[in-house]
Amino acid sequence: MSTHAKRERLLLADLLEAAGPEAPTLCEGWTTRDLAAHVVVRERRPDAAAGTVVPLLKARLDRVQAEFADKPYEELIQLIRTGPPRMSPFTIKQVDEGANTVEFYVHAEDVRRAQPDWSPRELDPVFSDVLWARLEKGARLLGRKAPVGLVLRRPNGQTAVAHRGTPVVTVSGEPGELTMFLFGRQDAAKVEVDGEREAVDRLHQAKQLGI
Repeated sequence: MSTHAKRERLLLADLLEAAGPEAPTLCEGWTTRDLAAHVVVRERRPDAAAGTVVPLLKARLDRVQAEFADKPYEELIQLIRTGPPRMSPFTIKQVDEGANTVEFYVHAEDVRRAQPDWSPRELDPVFSDVLWARLEKGARLLGRKAPVGLVLRRPNGQTAVAHRGTPVVTVSGEPGELTMFLFGRQDAAKVEVDGEREAVDRLHQAKQLGI
């Protein structure tokens, strides 16, 4: 049975292929080629991928990612489709699901939502619950630098606190949309935001949401 991570991986590869190498994405400054290189480096070059969280390794990450971006675009797409190398921890189902489900969902939406004619994608209830469970676990980390108090609410009334503080802003929407919002894609997320006008404006302008 296909896992959520595998499904999102294949969707991401299809979207990247259809868009071509020079299409825009929601990742500031990145084309689809840059995004594809990022995904491949993250899975195949952990020595460089560590630069996403270790500032001292950022230069190495940028260099290696640029090297991969210079490869034929079709090769990058195929590397994404076929998945990580045999000895990678990402080949373990539980690791793949834990590390890649949200990663691939967000990046697939980065490609989709950068197009002018994009439309919301309807997610099945099981996948929505999976995304919500990840939000509940990771909300404090993703929202730790929010400039205001931040509460997430899904349509069934479930809530998660992403950041304690005042004034409080409540962001309501489906789990997929809340995921995009909390990963720093505020302008592209289909959500309702409630709170004091100044606090809402500060939250929308915040660059610190996400990892």
